[in-house]
Amino acid sequence: MKQLGQVCEALRRKNRVHSALLAGCCFFSVLLITAYGIMMRSPTILAVLPEGGDSRKQVLMIFVMAVIGCAMFTVYASGLFFRHRSRQTGILLALGASRRQLRRQLNRELAVLAAVSCAAGAVLAAPLAWGIWQLFRLFVVDSAQMTLRFEPRAWAIALGFSVFVVVLLFAAGGRSVRRANIIETVQEVHRSEPIRAVSRWYGPLGIFLLAAGGLLGYLAPSVFVNLLHWYPPAGLSGLFYLPALAGLYMILLHTVVNGWRARHAYRDLIATSMMKFQGRQTVRSMLVMTLLLGGGLFAAFYTPMIGAGSMLSYDARPVDYAYHFRADQNGPGKTQVEQLAAEYGVALTSWAEAPMARLAVDGSYQVEEEGPLGTTWRSVYAQQAQSVLVLSESGYRALTGEIVDLAPGQAAGVLDASGSGQGRFEPDTTLFTNPLTGQQLAVTPAEPLCHDLLLGCYVLDDGDWAALSNGLTGEWREQMVFFNLENEEDSYPFARALFDRIVDGSGPEVAVLDGWDPIVRQRYLEEEGVYFLDPDQAEEANFPRMDYSQRDSSDFRLYWQYMPRFRVLDKADFVRTTAVFLMLFVFIGVLCLSAVIVIACTRCMTIALTSRPVYNDLRRLGAPGQYLYRSARSQVRRVFLTPALAGSGLILSFYLLILYFNDNRLTAGELAGLGLCLGLTAGVGALLWAVYRLTLGRVCAALDIRR
Repeated sequence: MKQLGQVCEALRRKNRVHSALLAGCCFFSVLLITAYGIMMRSPTILAVLPEGGDSRKQVLMIFVMAVIGCAMFTVYASGLFFRHRSRQTGILLALGASRRQLRRQLNRELAVLAAVSCAAGAVLAAPLAWGIWQLFRLFVVDSAQMTLRFEPRAWAIALGFSVFVVVLLFAAGGRSVRRANIIETVQEVHRSEPIRAVSRWYGPLGIFLLAAGGLLGYLAPSVFVNLLHWYPPAGLSGLFYLPALAGLYMILLHTVVNGWRARHAYRDLIATSMMKFQGRQTVRSMLVMTLLLGGGLFAAFYTPMIGAGSMLSYDARPVDYAYHFRADQNGPGKTQVEQLAAEYGVALTSWAEAPMARLAVDGSYQVEEEGPLGTTWRSVYAQQAQSVLVLSESGYRALTGEIVDLAPGQAAGVLDASGSGQGRFEPDTTLFTNPLTGQQLAVTPAEPLCHDLLLGCYVLDDGDWAALSNGLTGEWREQMVFFNLENEEDSYPFARALFDRIVDGSGPEVAVLDGWDPIVRQRYLEEEGVYFLDPDQAEEANFPRMDYSQRDSSDFRLYWQYMPRFRVLDKADFVRTTAVFLMLFVFIGVLCLSAVIVIACTRCMTIALTSRPVYNDLRRLGAPGQYLYRSARSQVRRVFLTPALAGSGLILSFYLLILYFNDNRLTAGELAGLGLCLGLTAGVGALLWAVYRLTLGRVCAALDIRR
């Protein structure tokens, strides 16, 4: 006579396919979340993602989407496992086994399954992340900064998600054993999870909620900060995206229950009906796929957007070479540049330079206060709010060749070539002050000027500039240099040598971030005693420290205040400079897309196994192979097509929203980047189509369908 353990083992072997499916889903979820988490917390990544910056927020947002998606995927897989396991539970109850015995046997099985799958996912995540990263280094770009380092504390993410998986499995397992009705438990595996009938207005209403929720969620933070002067608690702004999530769910419901071809719904009657009877599971899977695909594409868009915008901006520069240095530094002059050019066999075709004065300007700054509702801010006016670089009329003419005629008491701000200040030009500036002598000049704004390489500067009348700059020492004066070369595209060795010459001639006092401001520094020292952007404070405030020995690092190239702008150098070193950014977002896109493919294939094969009796009955009733194939294709196509269209359309629209509301326009670089993003989306669509064809073939083979 067999023992209970032997009976359970025999039934477990018979149910091994579903056990393997659950273990595989848990393994893949933990693997994905852990790999993402350790990359997100890697010192290599954190070193180039500024604290509170948009890039880090994007990484965190996609991580949250991935966690939600994998959690839902795991819930779905566990529900499917226990539905099939219910027959085994019912049989053992009918044979006289107690619930306590069954709970003990089930807990033992779940403990082994969870321990093996979660441990394997957590352990293999690091080799997976390292392997993908090394492939990027091998085939894309490599540098010392690309050396991937892991933070051991990042495995807390794996532990947290694994605990969620274990608690979920044991809670669902205990619930399945507590079922009282034996016959109902035995037959649960044959039950469907149909969705109630929904009206056809679900589709249009879902589209409206999706659009309205996306717009509301995106604009909510700006309303809180700019209109209410309130910094809301973390996560509050995300609640405004909930209508978009509800709308997405309604769109998927409408797709599964009604479809979008009302006039010819009878053509897919069988396929639609079978989709309805598995509707809850299908909608959950499609929702997870949509979220992950949207997050993956959002990450993947980073590379074409920054690449297209940067390359176009480099080409649009009016001169080949531009640099500036403080007057108290050993910056190279014309004679030294010509000598260096002769050494590298290149010749200058033009040279222009002009002095600039760093003056204080009036304006408002924010003072944060803690209150019962959190952090609020108020605006405070100051005659010396910040500093700006100021050119004279003749200096601007020498650099640009453009004749400017300003009346005394007028000031013209410089925008970029497209007419945008990008937040750096304050049109309400009315007062200039010499920070050393205290001499002031009240001004009225003149028509703004446009020049990409002088963005953020001001131009004053020659007499006003001379009077205000009188008495300034070298640390408050700078020299701007523009020049061109013959055959500029072949001058990389010269550009590299000149760059090294500029860095070597710079002292530690100018090893500062581009946001460092001496006027703001004075205010911080008076009010708080420290300035967070000073070199000795930057690292504590999670800002990069400028180190001349790391002049090829992303931090130095992107954030040094005196970084020269050499077109040939910037274009050639673009990938190397932004490599960590690019690789991180490509890595995230690969992980999310892989998850979409796994979930889609798993769901389609589940549909095939569940629908096999229906297809057998149709075959006995005389349905031709072509009809059965069309029916199976309709089910598989919906699983792939709907999330692909919803995810890509959603993220493209959201990206367009972000780009437009940045400055209420779309620049040429942004439009070019969007074109590349559309091409990338088409490429992802082609990959999903190929996977869809392979999956359809496997489904047809499982259902024994021949065309």
